[in-house]
Amino acid sequence: MAKYSREFKEEALKLSDEIGVKKAASQLGIPYYTLADWRNRTRDQITCQPKKEMSQTEQEIRIRELERENAELRTANEILKDALGFFAKDRKK
Repeated sequence: MAKYSREFKEEALKLSDEIGVKKAASQLGIPYYTLADWRNRTRDQITCQPKKEMSQTEQEIRIRELERENAELRTANEILKDALGFFAKDRKK
């Protein structure tokens, strides 16, 4: 089983992002599944990293943004309900 340096793996992953896994593996002379496995492991490591804690101010700002978005969505939902009722009545005639 071949051992590859960390730098080689990083460069291989960058190349695979640019041209695709199959082409990169072919150009580098490594098995496709080896490169695909490196990509999966890297992706798993990134998703397992803990998220940065938000400060109190950032949390308040985010809450306000979400409340504003929630209000907009509720308004849009009410408009759609009214429109559905309007078209449903029109269809019965």
